[in-house]
Amino acid sequence: MTEGYHGDRVLVRENGRLHMTPMLLVMVAIGSADILFAIDSIPAIFGLTQEVYLIFAANAFSLLGLRQLFFLIDGLLDRLVYLNYGLAAILGLIGFKLIVHALHENTLPFINGGQHVTAIPEVSTPLSLILILGILTVTTIASLLKSRSDARRELNAGSRTDA
Repeated sequence: MTEGYHGDRVLVRENGRLHMTPMLLVMVAIGSADILFAIDSIPAIFGLTQEVYLIFAANAFSLLGLRQLFFLIDGLLDRLVYLNYGLAAILGLIGFKLIVHALHENTLPFINGGQHVTAIPEVSTPLSLILILGILTVTTIASLLKSRSDARRELNAGSRTDA
């Protein structure tokens, strides 16, 4: 490993030996994060559909546009203070859907004697989308209202200290 960067090169020859530059580590780290994101998002898309083509396409397109979208909305994320709670609720909904689907497809002998569990109704895809949009809408509006309220409070506190 070299001590510093050599432009945009990932490998350089020093004293007759081939060395890696820190740029190679940066590229491996970014690629690893993309792969981790792709693997992590597969259960989320399964919460909406079982179509393999749609799952593959959604992951491919999310990997293509995720980094650009992040830089686009980076400033907005600071104002969405309740977004993490909304995302937790969405992940909980998807987890519930996956568990209910697994119970409906049950073949495990230690759960309900290996019989399908039909007592719990499945959440349909349209209802899932409505719930997800509703959760995102509520958390976004609540976050923006809080951000606006905090900004007003700071403005009022600043004007009182000036007087």
